Amino acid sequence: MPKIQRLPFQNFTLRVVKSRAAASLHTLINPNSGSTEASLNSNQEQVSSSGSVSDSLLVEKILLNLKQGNVNSLRSYQFRLNSVIIVEVLYRLRDNLQVGQRFIDFIALNFPNVKHSSMSLSAMIHFLVRGRRISDAQALILRMVRKSGVSRLEIVDSFVSTYSPCGSNSLIFDLVIRTYVQARKLREGSEVFRLLRNKGICFSINACNSLLGGLVKIGWVDLAREVYAEVVRSGIELNVYTLNIMVNALCKDHKIDSAKVFLCEMEQKGFYPDTVTYNTLINAYCREGFLEEAFQLMNSMSGKGLKPGVFTYNSLINGLCKKGRCDRAKEVLDEMLQMGLSPDTATYNTLLVESCRKENMSEAEEIFCEMSRRGVAPDIVSFSTLIGIFSRNGQLDRALMYFREMKSAGLVPDNVLYTIIINGYCRNGFVLEALKMRDEMLEKGCVMDVVTYNTILNGLCRAKMLTEADDLFNEMLERGVFPDFYTFTTLIHGHCKDGNMNKALNLFDIMTQKSIKPDIVTYNTLIDGFCKVGEMEKANKLWADMISRKISPNYISYGILINGYCSMGHVTEAFRLWYEMVGKGIKPTLVSCNTIIKGYCRSGDASKADEFLSKMVSEGVDPDSISYNTLINGFVREENMDKAFALVSKMENQGLVPDVITYNVILTGFCRQGRMHDSELILRRMIEKGLNPDRSTYTTLINGHVSQNNLKEAFRFHDEMLQRGFVPDDAF
Repeated sequence: MPKIQRLPFQNFTLRVVKSRAAASLHTLINPNSGSTEASLNSNQEQVSSSGSVSDSLLVEKILLNLKQGNVNSLRSYQFRLNSVIIVEVLYRLRDNLQVGQRFIDFIALNFPNVKHSSMSLSAMIHFLVRGRRISDAQALILRMVRKSGVSRLEIVDSFVSTYSPCGSNSLIFDLVIRTYVQARKLREGSEVFRLLRNKGICFSINACNSLLGGLVKIGWVDLAREVYAEVVRSGIELNVYTLNIMVNALCKDHKIDSAKVFLCEMEQKGFYPDTVTYNTLINAYCREGFLEEAFQLMNSMSGKGLKPGVFTYNSLINGLCKKGRCDRAKEVLDEMLQMGLSPDTATYNTLLVESCRKENMSEAEEIFCEMSRRGVAPDIVSFSTLIGIFSRNGQLDRALMYFREMKSAGLVPDNVLYTIIINGYCRNGFVLEALKMRDEMLEKGCVMDVVTYNTILNGLCRAKMLTEADDLFNEMLERGVFPDFYTFTTLIHGHCKDGNMNKALNLFDIMTQKSIKPDIVTYNTLIDGFCKVGEMEKANKLWADMISRKISPNYISYGILINGYCSMGHVTEAFRLWYEMVGKGIKPTLVSCNTIIKGYCRSGDASKADEFLSKMVSEGVDPDSISYNTLINGFVREENMDKAFALVSKMENQGLVPDVITYNVILTGFCRQGRMHDSELILRRMIEKGLNPDRSTYTTLINGHVSQNNLKEAFRFHDEMLQRGFVPDDAF
């Protein structure tokens, strides 16, 4: 007899499901569902009665050739073979499993293009399952599952209808559910489970657990609970794996109290929690921040004859670190060691990540070293975390040292780690080295994602390498990497700082065309750019566009526009904006207030600047030295020295200490008016206050005396200036 071949049904590499002893038909069907044999037979397709006489003769010829071993003669029937004939032949071979499988193999090898129906595929699957050819059976089930236009009801009906005529066993229905789970078609698998249950089909608890576990793993907890309810109704005997899956489901759904109630119910049914159950609950408590409850639960394990393991302690350490209780987490690590447990990479990584989150480099390095001392091999996460903290804090040499150590340990850097190193180079201004690292990254087969591109773009923009940044942006588009919000914002900011507002605005237009919504930062950047180049009309258009998009300007927005108007000498408009900002409940900043003071003073209206100083105080903004120095300078330029000098006293009364700039401004005013005696009084007062004259002080005094033809005093200050180490301007 020829040897049965394995089928080339599909190019799937499926894990072979362990064969289980076939249960008898009465264990497959729920005893409460009525006569199951009758139920299955009532759905059976009557192929023989519907086929034509010629088809019946063909079936007989095929059967005769198969029984005589003349398999090759079946090739002459290639154009007459169809799904109905295949089903009828297999029905007739019910009691001859070997011949049936030979027929299936022949079809697969010689008639790969035959058009199968759900019925023919189901019949073939039944034979393969009977022959314990689980991998081949799963390949055909997947073919059914993925066949377009076939409903789950049709699939279920075909399996049930062909069950008895093919002499199948209960393993088939377990395999169907398992295949849906392995194919990650969990919703469809749940529907098939429900349809089969409606037809009275029962499953093993292992198949049910497979479906429940799959649903919980991807977070479909509600659907898992529905399936569980059906499992309970069907009377299938549960086990501890079912218990653990459902406890995990409830914990994922943040229903820890419900999980505890469920445990009590299961204990009444004779199912008791194991270490996995406790670990699941402890981990859930830690995730929710209920650390005391987690510790109490761990302490109760010994009373149940259970011991906490590495996973238990890792959950507690992780929970403590998330709460910022790193010292207590280290104590738990010590307890773990005292218990004779060996911490793993995950244990140390949790502590390492927390240290790096606090930017504690010495602690992070200490944890990493302890990890190595205890023989725990660091993984890619360990190295990435440590390299990241050194890179962020400007210690690029140490970051690169650990990067080399990681490669020496045989670990392969991924695109995340390369991006960390690239970012370190960019932050330290080494853009060319960052580009070299990018080249290495590509040579090693890593793919640059949008984060990597954004990192390099930011480095290029900070280095004012805008042409290279534009080239990289174009490369990004050519490679099919979609730019995101940060891509556009980075480039817009770079071109604005470079004064290329047309390019910045063009990028803004592309950004909006791609349905990427700009935010307040984007608008502030563009408005600031246009203000700095004096294009207030375009700045106002952007302001209006921002408002139309329901983006409310913030104090930075107002400050930018106020500064723009003041720089152009439009102080009235700047003051209007200041009032609008205050009216909207946005507290003005000291910077925006100082901007208006500067604007008034530049326009030659120091009195209004003085009035505004009172307004800003009434709005709760206290002036600083810059406010007073600007105002004093304004009055000095208007030659109102009395008012300027009075402001110095006012400044001191408010607890502000006049600095060298303050005194130099007053001194300059007196010198311009030729009041050299007053200027020297200011100099003495300045020295009495503990302030040392600077180069500007001496230059002003020298020029003042020269303008009064008092060369003797001019040379005296010239010599004093030299003695103090200042280089004079001898142009006088």
